[in-house]
Amino acid sequence: MKVILHDLDIQYNEMLSGKCDEVIHADGKYAPCQGCFGCWTKHPAECFMKDSLKQTARVIGQADEFVIITENLYGTYSSVVKNVLDRSIGTSTPLSTYRGRQMHHTLRYGKHNLLKVIVYGDMTEQEKETFTYTAERNAINDGFEKSEVIFLNDFSRLEDLV
Repeated sequence: MKVILHDLDIQYNEMLSGKCDEVIHADGKYAPCQGCFGCWTKHPAECFMKDSLKQTARVIGQADEFVIITENLYGTYSSVVKNVLDRSIGTSTPLSTYRGRQMHHTLRYGKHNLLKVIVYGDMTEQEKETFTYTAERNAINDGFEKSEVIFLNDFSRLEDLV
């Protein structure tokens, strides 16, 4: 299953929908994570908040390929994309295990193939390095076998990249 999370205008939803199984539009019309950890313990992979992100952890957790399209914000995800990622903590469990000789949370849905991050907007070389490192670390933590970061300068290429 391929899932795309993006913070682009809603006009991109139709084009992106044809390229994947599920589109999550980070439009900011949802509450940020409350840190209750209910999605870990009380109702696994389901947020107690009744909004568009209630099932997001399940959707992302089942993705073999997860594509994030985000505006650069000082070398990391935009705030609306980060809020969605925070709300998907239920893709793992509170239990810990070793992956790559490092301690990480146990994956609720098992391993995944590819985490692809497409970044747009102005950025310095240092921000590019930070973004690449962040994506690599997110891939390890979330159980992706590999990560790829693409810095997008021309939106006409977007459809070919997803």
